[in-house]
Amino acid sequence: MPCKALSAPTDCQTLMACVIWKNILVINRGSLIMKLIFRLLVLLIVVPSAFFFIYWLPFSLIPLDEHRWIARILSLFCAIGVGFYLWSKSKSPPHGLISHILYGAIVLGGIGFFVGFFGPIIFTPDAAQGPLLGIFITGPVCFLLGAIGGSLYWWIYRKKKGTKIEQ
Repeated sequence: MPCKALSAPTDCQTLMACVIWKNILVINRGSLIMKLIFRLLVLLIVVPSAFFFIYWLPFSLIPLDEHRWIARILSLFCAIGVGFYLWSKSKSPPHGLISHILYGAIVLGGIGFFVGFFGPIIFTPDAAQGPLLGIFITGPVCFLLGAIGGSLYWWIYRKKKGTKIEQ
C-alpha cells in the first residue's frame, strides 16, 4: 500500500497515513539490515570456528603425514555445511525443540570456541597450549550451554504462546 499522496497531501488523514507508512518502511528496512548484519557476524565467527575445531580435534588423532590436504578438505566441507545450516536457519526463528537446541548449540559453541582458540593466541602468543582452551574447554562447554539455552528458550517461548508440544 504505497503512499500515493506523498507529494501533495490534501487532508490531515492522508498526511498522517503517509507519515506512518514511511516510518513503518524505515523501521522494517532497519530491522532487516540489522538482522542481516547479525547473521553475517555470526557466520563469520562460527564457520572458521567449525573449520578449526573439526580440523584439529578429530584429524589430530589420525596420522595423515603427507595427506593433510584430506583433513583440510573434509574440515572445509563440514564448516561449509555448518555455515549453510546456520544461514538457512537464521533467516526465520526456529519453531521446534530440536531446531532451537541445534541453533543455540552451534551459535554459542562456535563463539565459545572462537574466543577460547584465538584469545590465547592473541593475548599470549608464546604459550604453546593456548588454543587447547578453545578445543577442549570453551568450545564444548559453550556448545552444551547453547543447547541447554536453546531448549529453555523453546520451553519459555512455548509457554508464552500457549501452544502444545510438537511431536
